Amino acid sequence: MPLNGRSYDEVAAAAGLEAGEPAGVYGGGPGVRTDEVITLAADAVKTLMRAFAEGDRALREFAPELVPVLWPEHFDVAISLDEVNYGVSPGDRYFAEPYAYVGPHEPREGEFWNAAFGAARTMAELGGADAVVGFFRAGRESAAGR
Repeated sequence: MPLNGRSYDEVAAAAGLEAGEPAGVYGGGPGVRTDEVITLAADAVKTLMRAFAEGDRALREFAPELVPVLWPEHFDVAISLDEVNYGVSPGDRYFAEPYAYVGPHEPREGEFWNAAFGAARTMAELGGADAVVGFFRAGRESAAGR
């Protein structure tokens, strides 16, 4: 089923689901109504797919014992290891483009930590999965106080 030109309600119904916000989880979602029409830009889709593929590869290399999860409330691919979240976001209010992040459950201070939730670097700035792995490793060391 093509997505362009259909509403989220229509796409959900075709999949046997009901579109809506997940009840009882995070607020501050994308602000999209379920009756809005989906319009996908090919370049943006390619950028997101590349970010998710690089993020998935980086997460699997960084922590091969864990399986990355695509979280529906933020639509980020992530893992949690030693009370620190590692992942790739498609973009949000923090960065309007895909970015990798390291988010300790307890706030950290220092040069590495550049965001209220921990640390973030755009995927464009990092330049690929190998650099994302390096960012995750640096985050793990910094979170551990090394």
